[in-house]
Amino acid sequence: MSRTMRVRVSGATTSETPPPAAAALRDRLDDPTVAPPPRSPGAPLSPRGLRHLAPASDGRVEPRHPLGPDHPVGPDDPVEPEHPTEPARAGRGTEPDLAARAEPPHPAKRLTSDHHASVVSRTEGRAHSPFMVLLVLACTMGILLYGQFLLNPANRGDLLPYAAVIVAEAVLVLQALLSMWTILSGGQNPRDFDFHSTQDGLYDQQAIGRLGVRDQPHLWPMAIGGRPVVVDVLITVYGEDLAKIALTVQAALSMQGAHRTWVLDDGRSDEVRELAATLGARYVRRLSGNGAKAGNVNHALTVAKGDYFAIFDADFVPKPLFLHETVPFFVDDKVAFVQTPQSYGNLVSLVSRGAGYMQAVFYRFIQPGRNRFNAAFCVGTNVVFRRTAVDSVGGIDTDSKSEDVWTSLHLHEAGWRSIYIPLTLAIGDAPETIEAYSKQQLRWATGGFEILLRHNPLSPRRNLTMDQRFQYTLTATHYLTGIAPLLLIMVPPMEIFFDLRPMNLHISVLQWLLFYCGFYLLQIALAFFTLGSFRWEVLMLASVSFPIYVKALWNVLCGKDTAWHATGGRTASSPFDFLIPQVLFWVFLSLTSLVAIWRDYDNRVLTLATVWNLINTAVLTAFLIAALKEARVIRRAARRGVPARPSPNDPVPSAPVVAPPLRTTVARPAPRTQEEILVVMSEESAARASGRRAVLS
Repeated sequence: MSRTMRVRVSGATTSETPPPAAAALRDRLDDPTVAPPPRSPGAPLSPRGLRHLAPASDGRVEPRHPLGPDHPVGPDDPVEPEHPTEPARAGRGTEPDLAARAEPPHPAKRLTSDHHASVVSRTEGRAHSPFMVLLVLACTMGILLYGQFLLNPANRGDLLPYAAVIVAEAVLVLQALLSMWTILSGGQNPRDFDFHSTQDGLYDQQAIGRLGVRDQPHLWPMAIGGRPVVVDVLITVYGEDLAKIALTVQAALSMQGAHRTWVLDDGRSDEVRELAATLGARYVRRLSGNGAKAGNVNHALTVAKGDYFAIFDADFVPKPLFLHETVPFFVDDKVAFVQTPQSYGNLVSLVSRGAGYMQAVFYRFIQPGRNRFNAAFCVGTNVVFRRTAVDSVGGIDTDSKSEDVWTSLHLHEAGWRSIYIPLTLAIGDAPETIEAYSKQQLRWATGGFEILLRHNPLSPRRNLTMDQRFQYTLTATHYLTGIAPLLLIMVPPMEIFFDLRPMNLHISVLQWLLFYCGFYLLQIALAFFTLGSFRWEVLMLASVSFPIYVKALWNVLCGKDTAWHATGGRTASSPFDFLIPQVLFWVFLSLTSLVAIWRDYDNRVLTLATVWNLINTAVLTAFLIAALKEARVIRRAARRGVPARPSPNDPVPSAPVVAPPLRTTVARPAPRTQEEILVVMSEESAARASGRRAVLS
């Protein structure tokens, strides 16, 4: 395999004299006839599209979010540490300054465990506060009372609207009950004594001193239980913007702990290959696109042979302490993977805010609760896997576009353990457009329905515990809650046009509202407590996304495959290409509202059906107004000749059209791990000995 060309390391100096072996290695790497070493984290870069890498006050270049340093990030940010990060006590749960990380720990000192109190994120401390538990119990009581009210035979109205309400509300009530149960089951900290002990001794102090890399935390050799380990970091790329890829690759290279960073380019872009060479990352390009993202990862695992591997989407920028906070869990031989949350840094539009905050309760409370049942599942990025565990189930699952959930299910069936930590260790992008949101939700919902209909977790053939069965059933049926609004939207027109009522006429509006608000308003209060404010975008998206979930269910029933799309990709398609059902429903509800208003005016009484239908119409109207604004932005960009959103299937902007080579491409930079450095040193020693023998002869 040929080695890629890279820029030379910027002139970093140290007062410590390196050992002879390390000095010889550096002399070799400085030889102009030899490919220079990978760039040091923070060294200046100048390829096209890296305008978001801004210089720090001391001249170093550090990655910054394209939206600016003051832009809001995801909902799961960790608490700032109580004290500044110290090199001898790395891992206080926040991203340290590069200068602070550059100072190495003294060989005589070991990482101690007194920092772990500040590692815990804000959500871990807040999830099971007394008020939170009381609020969850109140929500549970409201759910039960509302269910009792609906199922009371004395309250039943006409069959058709009553059946629609019962089916929709039954899905919502069961999902809410199981979610409350999962939340209350949380509070168990997965960091046990073995984790802390392993984290304290994670870095091989003697090897750090011997190799002379005290000022380079990204080269610190890691060991678990005294055994050196090799970690591969895989970044999956599929046509994302070059600047976005650069941020992720540079951040991955800078992570504390020795590792190998691989760029897995399914977009087959020569510019991405040049970028990987410039930054010092390894580059892999395969010939075909079979298996989508899962196939891309499985192919990379044929050349990346590390003990563990982390996966990042191209739009998720890891923090320096990602490996420090995740790798120590693998001291338990039964741990298959460690998952961290998806947090977002681009909450700038109605769609991105709604999509981002929609997942806040899941990542803050549901996933931590699953730890108790060994049912936390992978979400595709920001995760570290044990290589032997994935190999034992035949690799990452390629039979579904939701490879993350399916792989987790296979691992749990094989008896492996999973761990989720609610600590933000990477920041990524939520879908910003209606197209991106629709494709993302379609892919996720299809994966959930596939599990429900093709691999039912409740089947006795599944090798799962009872708790795991319930948790995977909760996951598989979650997107049925997205179809429930369709049934509820049709209830008011039934009364307006056909005088069919879901509830008995003797029930007053006040009585109905009492039970209804006890169910819905308490859940809104729970979401308010979770997010810190009321997010109407979440309710809006949840109410208007039913065509996506109906399509996903239909695709699974018919066996229709869905194409894989990168969430971070952009395209200039009109949002109304994906909103035809919503537009038709808006027209229908608007006409129904006019009929209802005329009827109530004629009867001199305002009915609940009219108010309900007007609310549904208003929600759809707000969503379509957002779609109009998005379409206007796309048209303006088209008139300027600049694509408003890069497409995942298009080449990277500014990239020349070059035919890709008809072969799999693997490019490796100069050695980065302890093993590779020692191999190079041994080869040099053998070459020098051979040269001396030749001279003597």
